[in-house]
Amino acid sequence: MSAEDLKLMRLMDELHLRLPFYGSRRLAWSLQQKGYAVGRKRVQRLMRQMGITAIYPRPRTSDPHPDHRIYPYLLRDFVVSAADQVWSADITYVPMQHGFMYLVAILDWHSRYVLAWRLSNTLDGDFCAEALRAALRRGRPGIFNTDQGSQFTSQAFTGVLEQNGIAISMDGRGRALDNVFIERLWWSVKYENIYIMGYETVAELKAGLTRYFDLYCRRRPHQALDNRFPWDVYNADRRRQKQRKVRR
Repeated sequence: MSAEDLKLMRLMDELHLRLPFYGSRRLAWSLQQKGYAVGRKRVQRLMRQMGITAIYPRPRTSDPHPDHRIYPYLLRDFVVSAADQVWSADITYVPMQHGFMYLVAILDWHSRYVLAWRLSNTLDGDFCAEALRAALRRGRPGIFNTDQGSQFTSQAFTGVLEQNGIAISMDGRGRALDNVFIERLWWSVKYENIYIMGYETVAELKAGLTRYFDLYCRRRPHQALDNRFPWDVYNADRRRQKQRKVRR
């Protein structure tokens, strides 16, 4: 991949975070306004490479696999009030100085705690299943919500959820509408770490993200949590749930 393509992808990633409803036409126009001679077809090709799509108010999500089962959406009017009620997962593109990677994260909705994350240089589903297995070593949610991307509809992923008795929910209306918490995580990860650091190697990226997720979960107050840390909220919730079970 050319250096110019990598630069365009970095710019498109920033635009997508700020303006997720921009499709290929508007992204191409925005890049043209910055002085880049880029057409819509090139932007479409790079969007496919990055694994991003525009967010629309009508039903739209990442491409499902034609042979994979699509599960119903379970979270309409659902009020999340405690840890481990709902987890979600998502994948994002991660720009580097001389290439890119993909990052998957699994998040507890109530506490915003990042239970697990993994990096991959491809969009196959193995790294997502690996992250899921790592998250389940920490706890078990009642519902697991994702989009309909093939990484999450694969038997390697849904089979693990079913074996653990976890209800599977798949959002059919676009990532940003019901994965809003993890979209906010991506904003923080990129603007507070990835864009600033400009990692050159995968080893540096992995080490940097390890430090950042520790900061995000354990030492960075979240306004939505009354300036508490995600780990503290998650851990306190789980202790309360265990105490209730003992009393019963």
